[in-house]
Amino acid sequence: MTRLPPESLDRIADAISFHPETAEARTLREALGRYATGVTVITAMGPNGPMGMTANSFTSVSLDPPLVLWCPARSSSRHTAFVTAPAFAVHVLGAEQLDLCLRFTRGGEGFAGLEDGQNADGVPVIPGVAARFDCLRHAIHPGGDHTVVIGLVARVTVGGPDDHPLVFAAGRFGAFQPDLG
Repeated sequence: MTRLPPESLDRIADAISFHPETAEARTLREALGRYATGVTVITAMGPNGPMGMTANSFTSVSLDPPLVLWCPARSSSRHTAFVTAPAFAVHVLGAEQLDLCLRFTRGGEGFAGLEDGQNADGVPVIPGVAARFDCLRHAIHPGGDHTVVIGLVARVTVGGPDDHPLVFAAGRFGAFQPDLG
């Protein structure tokens, strides 16, 4: 392990270090918020019909085989229905789709008033998103206060070339700006 020279410590003097088990949960949440994520809506067919949940805990796992994961909170009233669903769809939202994001958060309207459609596996789908990954449940793993749901990607639908993702960072939504130059 390389030790920092004393002069570099001055540059990080305003940084804080903490142990997540002894700090307030909000402090850990704020630190995690420094990492920007995309915003998705996960859909599945539940016992009472179509259901959806906004999630930013989505990532790729493997290209061969094509695997992705997402992590629903165990405290969610929809947790059991999602982790037992044999198939689900991950909808990557575009920068202009904050309304869809909010529709599938706690207390949101869900599918009420939306055009309804299903993919080949009977999973409800939302048209017009930046990308959609139709998945078959591959594995479920405990993950603390969440469950890790791994899906085998069966089909992919990609929107237009100008679709830029909705982004979530530091507790706020925003748009990806692809040109830094």
